Amino acid sequence: MRCYFHLVNGHETILDENGVEVADLATAVEMALHAIDDLKDEALQPGGSWQGWTLDIVDPTGRILASIPLDPTIH
Repeated sequence: MRCYFHLVNGHETILDENGVEVADLATAVEMALHAIDDLKDEALQPGGSWQGWTLDIVDPTGRILASIPLDPTIH
C-alpha cells in the first residue's frame, strides 16, 4: 500500500508528494516514528520547533490513516 507522510499544523501543510510503498499500516507508523525522531533532532537547532505539528499518514485518496503529534522538545 502507498502511504504519504504530511506534516500539518493549524496553518500550514508540508505535503509528501512521493509517498512510499509499505506492507501495512504498522510499517508506515514505524517509518513515521523514525522520521519524527529525525525532525526532533533538527528542531534542536536554534529557533527550531515542531510544537503544534502532526505527521499524518495518508492513503492515495487523501484519507488520514494515522496522525502522530510531534511533541515539543525545545525548552
